[in-house]
Amino acid sequence: MKPMPSPAWLAGAWLLATALLVAAGVAEGAQGAQDGPAPAARAATGQVFVSSEKDDALTAYDAGSGRQLASWRQCRRPRHLQLSPDRARLYVACSDDHRVDVVDVATRKTVASLPVGDDPELFDLSQDGRTLYVSNEEDALLSAYDTGSGKRVFAVAVGEEPEGVRVSADGRHVYVASEVANLVHVVDVASRKVVRNIRVGNRPRRLLLVRGGKELWVSNELSASVSVIRTDTLEVVQTIAFAPRGMRAEEVTPVGMAARSDGSHAYIGLGRANHVAVVEVASRRVQDYVLVGRRAWGLALSRDNARLYVANGLSDDVSVVDTASRKAVATLRAGRVPHSVAVDD
Repeated sequence: MKPMPSPAWLAGAWLLATALLVAAGVAEGAQGAQDGPAPAARAATGQVFVSSEKDDALTAYDAGSGRQLASWRQCRRPRHLQLSPDRARLYVACSDDHRVDVVDVATRKTVASLPVGDDPELFDLSQDGRTLYVSNEEDALLSAYDTGSGKRVFAVAVGEEPEGVRVSADGRHVYVASEVANLVHVVDVASRKVVRNIRVGNRPRRLLLVRGGKELWVSNELSASVSVIRTDTLEVVQTIAFAPRGMRAEEVTPVGMAARSDGSHAYIGLGRANHVAVVEVASRRVQDYVLVGRRAWGLALSRDNARLYVANGLSDDVSVVDTASRKAVATLRAGRVPHSVAVDD
C-alpha cells in the first residue's frame, strides 16, 4: 500500500489547484472583455408572439400546439416585434405611444419603456443588443438609443416616411428604407452620417440581409418586386419580380420578408396577393407561391426553419406554413390587424 500524502503536501496541492483555477478565470475574463460579453444560455419558452394594431394587444401562442396562452393590452398600436440577441427580451414598437416597450419573454411582463420619438414602426438592434435603431416616420429620422439608459445617442435625417431598418452584418452601417423617396439610405455609425443613397423600387418597405450579409434585399410594395443590393459596392445588382397566378399586378404588394438560417431560401409576403413567395437565395429565382390569409404581412420562421408564421392583416389571423411541403397547415386566430410575429422556440 502506498503511503498517504502528508497534510503539508495536500495543502500545497490545494493551493496550486486554486491558483490555476483563478488564473484560468482571469484569462477567461480577459478574453470575454476583449470579445464582448457572450449572451447567457437560456432555454426557449416555446412561445409565438403576435402584435395586433387595432386591439393594442399582444398574444402569445404555444409553438407546439398552436394553443393561445395569453393575450394582453400592451400599448397603443403595437407593431414591429423583435427578440433581443439573447432571446430573453421582446422589443415592441408602440407607434401611437411613441415608445418601444421591453417585455420579459418568460413572464410576459413589461420591464422597461424607451421613449423613442414620434411614431416608431420598425427598428433593429445592434449585435450586442446595446443600441436600438428606430425609424421615426413622421420626423424623417433614424434615431439611435442606448438600450440600458434609454438615452438617444444620435439622430440622422433621412428621406420621408422611413420604415425598414437593418444593421449591417459587421455593425458599421445601418440601412434605412424611405417609402416616399424610393431610396435606401446607408448610415455610417462611426460618423453618424448618410454616406450613400441607393435608388430602389416604388415604396420600399422592409430590409433583409442574406448570403452572410453580402446582399441586402429590399421589398418594393408598389413595384411588386425585391431589389437586391450588394453590400460591398452598395449597388442594385438585380430585381426579383413576383407574379402569382390569378392575381392582378396591383394586388402584388410585397412587404415582410424572412430568410432561413441555413441561407438557402427567403420568404416574401406578397400583401394583398394573399401569397408568400419562396425564393432560392443562390439563384435569386422564385420557386413557389404559397397561399395564405388576406394581406400577408409580417413573417417569422421557427428556429429549425420547419414552420413559417405569416401575419395576415385583413383576415385577422396567422397562417402556419410547413416549409417542407410549402403549404399552410394551420391558422391561428389573432387580434384585429396583426402586424408582426416573433418566435421563441
